[in-house]
Amino acid sequence: PSPSSSTPGAEQKEKQYRAHQGFGDHHGGVTGAHTYFYADEARCDQHMETFLHCIDASSGSSEDGFSAIKLTALARPQFLVQFSEVLVKWRRFFLQMAAEQGQAGQAVLEMKLEVEKLQEALANLGIVTKAESQEWFVGESLGTSSTVDLLDWNSLLDSRTKISKPLLIPNRQTGQLEPLLSHFGEEEDLQMKRVLQRMDILAKRAMEKGVRLMVDAEQSYFQPAISRLTVETQRRFNRNQAVIFNTYQCYLREAYDNVTGDVELSHREGWHFGSKLVRGAYMEQERERAAQMGYEDPINPTYEKTNEMYHRCLDYVLEEIKHRRKASVMVASHNEDTVKFTLRRMMELGIHPSEKKVCFGQLLGMCDQITFPLGQAGFPVYKYVPYGPVNEVLPYLSRRAQENRGFMQRANRERDLLWKEVKRRFLAGNLFSP
Repeated sequence: PSPSSSTPGAEQKEKQYRAHQGFGDHHGGVTGAHTYFYADEARCDQHMETFLHCIDASSGSSEDGFSAIKLTALARPQFLVQFSEVLVKWRRFFLQMAAEQGQAGQAVLEMKLEVEKLQEALANLGIVTKAESQEWFVGESLGTSSTVDLLDWNSLLDSRTKISKPLLIPNRQTGQLEPLLSHFGEEEDLQMKRVLQRMDILAKRAMEKGVRLMVDAEQSYFQPAISRLTVETQRRFNRNQAVIFNTYQCYLREAYDNVTGDVELSHREGWHFGSKLVRGAYMEQERERAAQMGYEDPINPTYEKTNEMYHRCLDYVLEEIKHRRKASVMVASHNEDTVKFTLRRMMELGIHPSEKKVCFGQLLGMCDQITFPLGQAGFPVYKYVPYGPVNEVLPYLSRRAQENRGFMQRANRERDLLWKEVKRRFLAGNLFSP
């Protein structure tokens, strides 16, 4: 939707990040993943211990291994929703001002606010005086620049959350000023510190053990917070190589903006961009929540549009690997066309499998007809193995089977190919050699 203040679509969008009792502990409609819900910090610490054991197990079982973690296991979901709401409101405020400076319709990263006009707008809205807003830029790298883009704007939020004076921004519906951090008090500040400490402990263990850490994507109303916390960890641990991987769900309409924004941020700050690309596992739940709460469905309208988005994001990251060699991607897909697309583009761009900048991932017990040929051809390929007590991982596997209803057809195809090869070898008289 257009970012102008009169647009009802923008008001709907903010509803996405409001707490909703019916979805506070809601597993219905999630076929492909697990979301953690609990009441206290002690449970977060228990989950962290489980993840530490998982990192150790990954280190002992494979070279250059991965462990996947979920932030709904390390932070209260309510906190993640509240933090997401703050991030989205701040971004919306930027888009509103960009529209007022005549930049509506441009690509998000191309929008640049003129600092002079920005300071005047903030003063006219009664948010801060010109003198106060000038202080915002002191000590920031943008102090020397005459324009501010979205990444600069986001960096301003980091320092704004530490000031005692509440930051007021316009409410789109009422036109009144209200605190940006209205639900973000001392308790939320403490929760922010705790979750970053837990991620820090996990990242340090992963580095010690030679394991890379993938932060899974979750529902869209948690995702802005999850991505922001992951980037914060990437800043610290991806200085020399991609240790921390962020996950991008390509069924989201804004997937390309998310990928390109984080790549550009990694350029500016000098760290390695680590990414896992998935299609997405929460479609039914996302659509049900959007309908109930009255905001725009965040999911691409068709499977074809999601495929286009996946290939667009993937191509962008592959180009980044070619030009800078400071990016890595896991193509986490069961789609044969996507795997073929990746192999073709790697060849065209001169990205060799031995560089290990591109790897592939499939679920345990599924799509072996993709996994094994990739491995035999020398590509880094991983099986996603659920880790934990049997009674917890079996429901996970059954949900994955449900999500991949077509996998039995692929298994039949694989069996037919194997049987054909056995007959060929038998007739050629070399049953036990290729």
